[in-house]
Amino acid sequence: MDAFDKQKCYEFLTPLPRGPRGNTTEQVERALRSAIVVLDFQPGEFIDKGAVCLALGVSRFPVSEALARLATEGLVEILPQRGTRAARIRLPEIRESMLIRQALECMVAEQAAEHLPKPDLEALRRNLLAQQEAVERGDRPGFYALDLVFHTILVEGLNLPRMAAVIDASRANIDRVRRLLSSPRRHTVTLAEHREIFHALETRDPQAAHRAMAAHLQAVMEELGRFSTEHADVFVHT
Repeated sequence: MDAFDKQKCYEFLTPLPRGPRGNTTEQVERALRSAIVVLDFQPGEFIDKGAVCLALGVSRFPVSEALARLATEGLVEILPQRGTRAARIRLPEIRESMLIRQALECMVAEQAAEHLPKPDLEALRRNLLAQQEAVERGDRPGFYALDLVFHTILVEGLNLPRMAAVIDASRANIDRVRRLLSSPRRHTVTLAEHREIFHALETRDPQAAHRAMAAHLQAVMEELGRFSTEHADVFVHT
């Protein structure tokens, strides 16, 4: 593969702007993490360091350092004598992360039903309208972003920064799964689930909010179970 081919291979990576000295590794890490989470690098795909260097306009050192950091997060696998690849998705880790999300976000939903300020309820209403428009346009990236915002409004509206940090920490591999499951049908179902959550919040019913959030997150796990059976090569089951 010549230099031109390598650059063309990773067109989703763009040259990094010159930042403060010593900040290059962090920039490379962010760029690679994003590329892995949004599935530009497919689970199990080997990552060509030289191509990354050419695409980002950096030396090999920050790329190697960034990949080592991402390995500690479980997003890449470093295989001696073979190279580095985007990690396949480990189902046990996904299940554990989803249990964390279910426990925390169901509690958040309960609290939101009682205490979420009216301006945040209105923000959720506008978000749902935008979700509907994204579904009608078939806008997958737009819907995905609005989905994240919907959940973020609940946590930020209750001013729970430490809980938000824990939820975010469990999200990287889950986000890869959600993108794999992305489809017009899944978005339509998700929108209906979000509306159920919003109705419970709007009527100030904590128990209904808990049930609606639990059902929403459980539906993702059930769909993942079906998908992982059909696409076993993308997943590690133990």
